[in-house]
Parts: sequence; C-alpha cells; structure tokens
Amino acid sequence: MVILAILIALFFALNIGASGAAASMGIAYGTGVVKKGMALFLCAIAVFLGAYLGGGEVVKTLGSGIVPGHTFTVSVTILVLLSAALSLFLANILGIPLSTSEVVVGAIVGVGIVYQSLFFDKLAWILLFWVLTPFVAFIMAVVAAMILKIKKIKKWLEKPSISRILPFIVIAMGMFEAFSAGMNNVANAVGPLVGAEILSIQSGIFWGGLFVALGALILGKRVLETNGKKITSIRLEDGCIISGTGASIVMAASLFGIPVPLTQITTSSIIGIGFVKDGINVLKKKIVIQLLTVWVVSPIISMALSYSLIQIIIEKNFYPIFLLAMALILIVGGVLVMKRKFVSLPTQTSKETSLTEKS
Repeated sequence: MVILAILIALFFALNIGASGAAASMGIAYGTGVVKKGMALFLCAIAVFLGAYLGGGEVVKTLGSGIVPGHTFTVSVTILVLLSAALSLFLANILGIPLSTSEVVVGAIVGVGIVYQSLFFDKLAWILLFWVLTPFVAFIMAVVAAMILKIKKIKKWLEKPSISRILPFIVIAMGMFEAFSAGMNNVANAVGPLVGAEILSIQSGIFWGGLFVALGALILGKRVLETNGKKITSIRLEDGCIISGTGASIVMAASLFGIPVPLTQITTSSIIGIGFVKDGINVLKKKIVIQLLTVWVVSPIISMALSYSLIQIIIEKNFYPIFLLAMALILIVGGVLVMKRKFVSLPTQTSKETSLTEKS
C-alpha cells in the first residue's frame, strides 16, 4: 500500500510537470528565443530548484495544515491522490481545465469533512488567497501594460540595445515562473505523503521536485508546442508581464505556505493586458466565464469524490453514492448550461487562451 501511494504521487508529479510547469517556457519558445529542447531543459532545472529550495512550506500546509497529519493514513492518502487524479480525468472529458492546487485542497477538505477535523483558519486563508490573487494579478498586469503604452517607454524598448537584452529577460521570466511553479505545485503530489509520514518533508520535496522536473523534460513537448504556437502573437514585453506577474504572486503565496491556482493567476494577467488594449469588452468573453468555472468546479469535484470514496471504501458507508451521483449530475448539467449560454460570445483570442492550461 505504501509503495502504491508513492507511485501514484510520483505519477501525479510527472503530470504536473508535463502540463503546468512545461508551459512556463511557452513564451520563450513560441517567440523563437530558445529551441524546444533547451526550453524544456531550463524549465526542468528551474522547477526542481523551486521545489527543493522553497517547496517545504506548501508541503507542510497540505500535509498537516488543513487537517491533522495523523488523519492521513496510507489508505486515506491513496484515496486523496486518486480523487485528485479522477477529478482531472473527469475535467478532461468535460473540457474544463482544472487547477491541480485546487483539486488537491478539495480532496483534503473531503477528508476533513469525513473525520470532522478541518483547520478552518488555515482553510480560510487559502480561500482568501484564491479570491485575491487573480484580482491582484489583473491589477498588476493592467498597471504594467499601461506603463508600456507610454511613448517614452515604447521608444526606449525599441532601442537596439534593449531589443537585444529583451530575449534574455523573457528566458529569465520563464525560468522564474517555472521556479515559482516548483515551489507551489510539488506539494500537490507529495503533501499527503508527508502528512502520512510516508516521506519526510526533505525527501518529499526532493523526489517530488525531481519527478515534476522529469515530467516537464520528458513529457512536456506537446504542452510547450501548444502554448508556444498560441503565444507567438504576444509581444516579448507582454510575455514578460504575464510570466513576471504570475511568478511573483505564486512565489509570495508559497512563502506563506499557501497553495494557489497558477491557472487563474496567469489567465487574470492575460485578461489585464487585454483590458488595456480592448477595454471592458474583454471581460465579456468566454475566458472570464471559464476562469470562474474553474475556480468553483475544481475543489467541489475533488471534495465530493474524496468524501464519497473514503466513506464507501474505508468507512463502509454507501449512502454517499447517491450524494456523489447528484453532485456529478449538478456539475455536468451546470457546465453544459454554461456552455450553451455563452456559445454566442466572441471567441477568445490566442493571447487570451495561451496559458489557460497551467495549473
């Protein structure tokens, strides 16, 4: 059982690296600043360093900050990781990009509900960060984009000397973003293992960071290609805003031990840039609806799955089957209604969708 829990966690870490982490170098690759292999190599190094040097605080939160550490038996740990994985699988079928941070927190909350052992103060802080960080990212991106519109700044950026430096800044910002993703996202895979005392914090962040890095290096080609192609129309300076804003907020949250959704933060930055260029109309597009859908649906799906699986498999209570069925019907129905309601809205541009797959 212990080996199974470790294998599930490391497989989860591989997928985190292949999706969210690999996408952090999308701007640098899409604009031709670096080749694909080098982009993935730099991403792998940065994400491992972020996990190993700064991932401990978020691991502590997910291991013992939301529910007591003793709640994580080996069986519970397996079901938490399984719930998160199933949530992502269900989301893929429905076409909804979920945040790995949110599904893991949701699954842990499901455990706390079963055993009535939630630390509500820590959970309240996490929810507060989830609400505030996308808004802060939006404001920061708007301010930065407005500064870039100033004539003197635009002329300065057009200087040959600055044009030569800008590609290196883009690479640095991509690595900064990968570093912050390592700090925050490695806990999603190994936090429950640390809570169950299957691994120590140091072992958890080392092996978790290593497998997130391997996931980016070995399995990240497709995500990098997709994000790179979609992102090529974004100017280098806009790309720096997106990466720098997201990375700064995620790193700050990681220092406080708060798992945050990089999906929403990055998307909010993109919306902020679009707001400066297109005005209020950008807020009416599908990307905003998708942002809200992800924020609400991510933790609810995993919480319902975790609660139900623990009740059925460990506690031998079968009544949650009906609750789970009702929850899934409501979620699927809500998603379908939302898609129909907003089908007539303008299609989001490549600039807006470029980084919505991050987690």
